Amino acid sequence: MSSATEPVAPWQPDASHPVPQQGTQPWVGHPAYQEPQQDRLSRFLQRKWRSSPLWVAPTAMLVCMAGAVGYTFATHPTEANAGAAPSCLLKYATGFICPGCGGTRAAWFLFHGDIPAAARHHALFVFVVPFLLYMYVAWAGQRLFDWRLPQLRLSPGVIGAFIAVWGVWSLLRNLPWAPFTAFYV
Repeated sequence: MSSATEPVAPWQPDASHPVPQQGTQPWVGHPAYQEPQQDRLSRFLQRKWRSSPLWVAPTAMLVCMAGAVGYTFATHPTEANAGAAPSCLLKYATGFICPGCGGTRAAWFLFHGDIPAAARHHALFVFVVPFLLYMYVAWAGQRLFDWRLPQLRLSPGVIGAFIAVWGVWSLLRNLPWAPFTAFYV
């Protein structure tokens, strides 16, 4: 048995789970536990991640965000008809609008400063954008420049409530009668 200062991992032997004799199985009918081996790609990526400079992750996220902004400007989503790119496959195939439907158009209108039109296309996206931007700036600033901006700490309850509101809103915007037809984009 180990002392109170040394916690025992569930897989380590102790008095209640002694080490089996050589050549025997720890439990009847169960093979002995073998430590999983990482594949080459995982080992390579983890090695690169550990040796990469601090600025790589914030820069990679910034490049991804710039790519999304560039895609939005290049495709002119407000001028696209039902079959033109960018098109939501769910809406194109079923006629139903998905939880993210209208997000690209909302981003287009936000980039052009038209907040009411952006909210008309995806109100939750417009609500969340300032929080996401702040979270990125706080994280990147702390990682790169050691800024001490307050971090947004989202509890599982808050995240669950947001997902529930998003789900209900997604259902309501597919209902074919008033007042829910106002949500259809």
